[in-house]
Amino acid sequence: MGDYLDGIAELLGSYDILGAFLVNVRLTLYSGVLAFVIGLVLAVMRVSPAPSLQWAGATYVNLVRNTPLTLIILGCSLGLWGQLGIVLADRQSPTFLLDNNFRLAVLGLSLYTAAFVCEALRSGVNTVPPGQAEAARAIGLTFGQSMRMVILPQAIRGAIAPLGNTLIALAKNTTVAQAAGVLQASTLMLTMIEFRSDLMVAIFLVVALGWLVIVLPIGLVATALSRRLGVAQ
Repeated sequence: MGDYLDGIAELLGSYDILGAFLVNVRLTLYSGVLAFVIGLVLAVMRVSPAPSLQWAGATYVNLVRNTPLTLIILGCSLGLWGQLGIVLADRQSPTFLLDNNFRLAVLGLSLYTAAFVCEALRSGVNTVPPGQAEAARAIGLTFGQSMRMVILPQAIRGAIAPLGNTLIALAKNTTVAQAAGVLQASTLMLTMIEFRSDLMVAIFLVVALGWLVIVLPIGLVATALSRRLGVAQ
């Protein structure tokens, strides 16, 4: 037992587990913000009175939601960078490869998650009473004005719970960034298991605990905000 505990202590001292999880947290934060912006635009398109915008928004959501995330990440990495030569970092930087891979992964995660953010916001729009939109039109507000000042503020409040679930899914999906060459928790876990297979159970428990620390607060905060800010029906 003592040797096993010594092995765990040596493992924790040899690998930067905290740093690996911080990469996942950064991926979650950056991708979450960008996905919200894209998803907000898509949600407005889906409820727009213009049929072409409705079609474009619905097509994006249906295509992206039914495309594997790994394929999207690889498309950003191998397609944008490998084939088209599009880079998102300074080529002269000593950390060019790491920065470029990270930003391409953020782009892929954002494009994928935006489809789910769109549907979460659209569900929030459905919680807004129809009379609100009718009242906005009655006082002369345009579609854009009524969305910005009347519908979306209430829709976002009504969509807090599904948005929280989407953020949790995004946090777990950041492990797929390994396909773009981003070193994070899942990559480190595979490395540790490869070199210390005798400590596989301990490695699994440490990584599981790390994900619990990341995911549990998101769920608790989302639940609390949903109860406090949810639109009364």
